[in-house]
Amino acid sequence: MRLSAIFMIALTFAAAAVVSLVAASFSVQLIEDTSEIGVRDALDDQGMTWAEVQADGLQVTLAGVAPTEAVRFRALSTAGTVVDAARVIDEMEVEAQSGIAPPRFSAEVLRNDAGVSIIGLIPSSTDREALIDAFTDMAGDATVTDLLESADYRAPEGWEDALDFAVSAMADLPRAKASVDAGRVVITAIADSAAAKAQMERKLQRAAPSSLRLTLDIAAPRPVITPFTLRFAKDEEGARFDACSADTEAARDRILKAGIAAGAPDDASCTIGLGVPSPNWSKAVAEAIRSLDQLGQGSIAFADADVTLIAAPGTDSNAFDRVVGELETALPDVFALTAKLPKVEDPNAGPPEFTATLSPEGQVQLRGRLSNEGLRDLADSYAKSHFGSDRVYTAARLDDGLPDDWPTRVLTALEAMATLANGSVRVTPDQLRVVGNTGNKDADTKVASLLADKLGEGADYSIDITYQEKLDPIAGLPTPEECEAEIRAILKIGKITFEPGSATIDAAALGTMDDIAEVLKRCGDLPLEIQGYTDSQGRESMNLALSQSRAESVLNELRARRVLTASFLAKGYGEENPIADNKTEAGREANRRIEFRLIQPEATEEEGETALESADETGDTTTEEIGESDATEEGSGDEQN
Repeated sequence: MRLSAIFMIALTFAAAAVVSLVAASFSVQLIEDTSEIGVRDALDDQGMTWAEVQADGLQVTLAGVAPTEAVRFRALSTAGTVVDAARVIDEMEVEAQSGIAPPRFSAEVLRNDAGVSIIGLIPSSTDREALIDAFTDMAGDATVTDLLESADYRAPEGWEDALDFAVSAMADLPRAKASVDAGRVVITAIADSAAAKAQMERKLQRAAPSSLRLTLDIAAPRPVITPFTLRFAKDEEGARFDACSADTEAARDRILKAGIAAGAPDDASCTIGLGVPSPNWSKAVAEAIRSLDQLGQGSIAFADADVTLIAAPGTDSNAFDRVVGELETALPDVFALTAKLPKVEDPNAGPPEFTATLSPEGQVQLRGRLSNEGLRDLADSYAKSHFGSDRVYTAARLDDGLPDDWPTRVLTALEAMATLANGSVRVTPDQLRVVGNTGNKDADTKVASLLADKLGEGADYSIDITYQEKLDPIAGLPTPEECEAEIRAILKIGKITFEPGSATIDAAALGTMDDIAEVLKRCGDLPLEIQGYTDSQGRESMNLALSQSRAESVLNELRARRVLTASFLAKGYGEENPIADNKTEAGREANRRIEFRLIQPEATEEEGETALESADETGDTTTEEIGESDATEEGSGDEQN
């Protein structure tokens, strides 16, 4: 009985233990399922579907490959919001990242009177010390500020070429900024004048390698026009601007619109400059042009605030009075009007006059009447000082009945003619007329300002100056290729010869050197290589040295003729590149030669392959030969060279 009771108690405890064990097992499974589902849902809500979640008892293990370290940390944080962070086991990996991209290398160079400063990021492979030394030489006594940083990455393609070009360009630009990137340079600079700007742009574009993208932003200051001048004339030949000045683009457009409406050609131009006497300049000019158009013929001239209206002889006096009265009322304050209605002259009574002509060859003739011997000597000396003492011929007669201002009018006319390439001036008591051609686009404005300043208020003058591009010293420059072709043409007629076995140029070839020098003076600054060649007789080293000496002799002869040779290079090639058979005397003579070649920018590998393919297709492998007619003497091969 007692044993049975004990057994029942033990059985009860055993059953309870089994029930507890089963309940605990179900509880653990429930906790695992709840934790795993909760963490997985939280991660899915954050878009982290890549994460794998596995619960093991109270621990939650996260696995999978996170895109970045930041995303991996965010997954741990998200899981920690569902279960205790201490229960989260991190077995996640991070996706391998690609190598860090190289930085963008760039530099900015600023040069002014204070010195040179350079800032930017450059590759470690760039020779920084040599770069700063170049800027130090460029700055002279001024300061060089080095704000460069470097990075240990490979220099991108085109970086070194762009940086080298920027350094060489800044050496010629005292006030400029250069922005350098791989394969690209942007230059911002200030030129002293429009002509200097054009020359600067031409030089930089010539020097830039073909693979470089060059952007130029060169500004030229507006000219100061003193006095601020405008002249509009209308006669039987039509309407025209003899001179036109404006202070802004809007003022220029307004003036040209009024002129075109009065009959001026559509291509009329107007110089924008400084020195305007009133902000109402364009309004005053437009009103004056409209008034002249109403009269039919005549001229209207502005010299600062002084306005002169001269009607054509024979204009109706009533119409003249009405137009003048309306214009006086319409002109803004500051402007003062002088109006003239010339009398009709007797056509049989010719007025006294003085004329001067300038031929295209530069010859000057002075004719007509001068008031006294002193004025004749003065006019002759004045003309010789402008045009050359051997180019002036004076044949003017004396007349003591000329007006008192005749000397001023004559000397002013000669000064105006000095701005022309060719033309003439005519002086009468009532008018001064300038006619001719020029290579200066602003010559008409310059002449009008001169006449208005020298002749005074109310003076009547006429200007008919034509701009011709071929006379422009900047626009008329030949291209480098044209210069090279001209030199080749000269050398086909007269060869450069040397004394046998020597680098001394033969006296018979000095005329050829003179002709080449004249061409190069017109061509300006261009990259040119003077190449020396010999035949194959003699020792190769001796031939190479002889060809180098001969090329340098040609370079020195050009310097002696005042040719700017800073961009020239003399190089001897010895026996290289024969153009004829060295086994014959005629062939050897042809191979002893001097050649002038433009220095071309180094082509990229791709461009070189394209050029070779093109040459193969065309079969064009001819080299222009420039031979020497060295006399052959008996002796060693070196002497024959």
